[in-house]
Amino acid sequence: MSDYLEGCGLPLRWAGLARFVILDSGFGQGERLLATLAAWRADPRRARRLHYIALAAEAVDAAALPAELREQWPPAVAGLQRLSLDGGMVTLDLMPGPPDAGLAQLDARVDAVYLAAPLRSATALARLARPGAALCAPALDGARRGALSAAGFVFAAQGGDAVFAGRQPEPAAPAPAERHAVVIGAGVAGAAACERLSARGWRVTLVERHAEPAQEASGNLAGIFMPLLSKDDNLATRLSRAAFLYALRHWQRLGGIGTAFMGARCGVLQLARDPAHAAQQRQIAAAAYPPEYARWLEPDQAGALLGAPAPDGGWWFEQGGWARPSTLCGALLDACGAGLERIFSSGVLALERRDGVWLVHGDGGVIAQAPTVVLANGCGATALAQAAGLPLLAVRGQVTHLAEGSLAQPPLVVCGDAYMTPPSGGTVCVGATYDSDADPGLRAASQQDNLQRLAAMLGQPVLQAPLAGRTGFRCVAPDRLPLVGALPDPRAPGRCERLRDVPRWPGLYGLLAYASRGMIWAPLAAELLAAQLDGEPLPLEANLAAALDPARFLLKELRRRP
Repeated sequence: MSDYLEGCGLPLRWAGLARFVILDSGFGQGERLLATLAAWRADPRRARRLHYIALAAEAVDAAALPAELREQWPPAVAGLQRLSLDGGMVTLDLMPGPPDAGLAQLDARVDAVYLAAPLRSATALARLARPGAALCAPALDGARRGALSAAGFVFAAQGGDAVFAGRQPEPAAPAPAERHAVVIGAGVAGAAACERLSARGWRVTLVERHAEPAQEASGNLAGIFMPLLSKDDNLATRLSRAAFLYALRHWQRLGGIGTAFMGARCGVLQLARDPAHAAQQRQIAAAAYPPEYARWLEPDQAGALLGAPAPDGGWWFEQGGWARPSTLCGALLDACGAGLERIFSSGVLALERRDGVWLVHGDGGVIAQAPTVVLANGCGATALAQAAGLPLLAVRGQVTHLAEGSLAQPPLVVCGDAYMTPPSGGTVCVGATYDSDADPGLRAASQQDNLQRLAAMLGQPVLQAPLAGRTGFRCVAPDRLPLVGALPDPRAPGRCERLRDVPRWPGLYGLLAYASRGMIWAPLAAELLAAQLDGEPLPLEANLAAALDPARFLLKELRRRP
């Protein structure tokens, strides 16, 4: 591997930099990654952070990798996966599948390229290269060398090494003094944002209208985490897969489920509703997911797990489970350290932009200020003038609490038309309703709905139980996907055809509309936003990140303008 390291001159190139980004076009079995890590770790002048993006066309033998990689290696599923090494100082982005397809979906700027596997599109490679980026390609034929030269790479007189000279220098990253953000909302969305920004050295001020975090939708006793499957592998499925796997790795870095926060990776059994639904699920199962990710169980197998008849079978997600969101919020905020300032019991009445700084107005005047503001307060964001036009809907959800022992309870999460968690602290959670009204109280009709759906799912009589539970309100967007990124400014005149041309409020961002999947969406969404703010490679494919852009709804309107 020394030919790549020497050809790129990495010790000289990464010396003293805050971050150095490498693209490896052919990950193989990780040989170049391991050599690069060894060189980076041994170099006292190394870049503070190393970001390694790998296109992986072939399966990787995870068992042969070092323990730090092996322990968090993702299952063999489609989509970009982000891993963290060396206490967060090294990031590995792994993009499986055909290299050219993966290259087209990367949103990054790279400082060096290991051209270990041929790529058809030299222009796609040039799109990612920073000015002066090194190209390390020990073996190139004349045609490929010519294509790369035409795309802007300037080759040395001998060998296959080159530098990229096809783009104007980019503006410098924000000065450290500007890396201060106000995050509004202390549920899982806001807590995850605080943690991901703090991990990058940002100073964060968290503003919350309640006296404690996780008092709204994140206050439920239990939330379940599991992936989503679909026959067409649609956007929601892809996002769920990436977010679920990222969340599992991220929670492990926090200290682990059941240790850093309450919960258990006990597995989730998702039962089919009826024979027709089971037939559809078997078609999805033909995609042959890795069994540790998702496994279809026929009725006898599902029944053995459930401890009761499961006549239509179901999906078994062995890495799924449940967690208490409030304790997860606590673990995320504790991980922020001294860089986090908490301003609680303070509602936000208005935002005002003055001299490049957002002033956050509360009951007592300006309660916080920073160049950057992140709205992570669900539908409460629409009470602010800058976000009033976002199409967010509050959906009522009542959860029923049953006393432990009220019914036969397997040591796993069961879901279908309803969900049921294992007992925790003597309480089993069953839910949750999807109501269109704004009633915050508990009501018998909603409890009966939960218990009827539970009985139908388990094939048991409807349980009679005292009215007990909790009501929360999910924040939902029309397309059921979250809003992650810079918020649009609808005041600008004219029309637009592309997301990048939609006007934005300067320094104003959103982490909103997490619906019923806030626990698993929150870590990856926060990582995506933090990467956007710091100009880092994105942790999602470009088309998936675009599908989460908060400006997507306004763009539809702007396209219709004359």
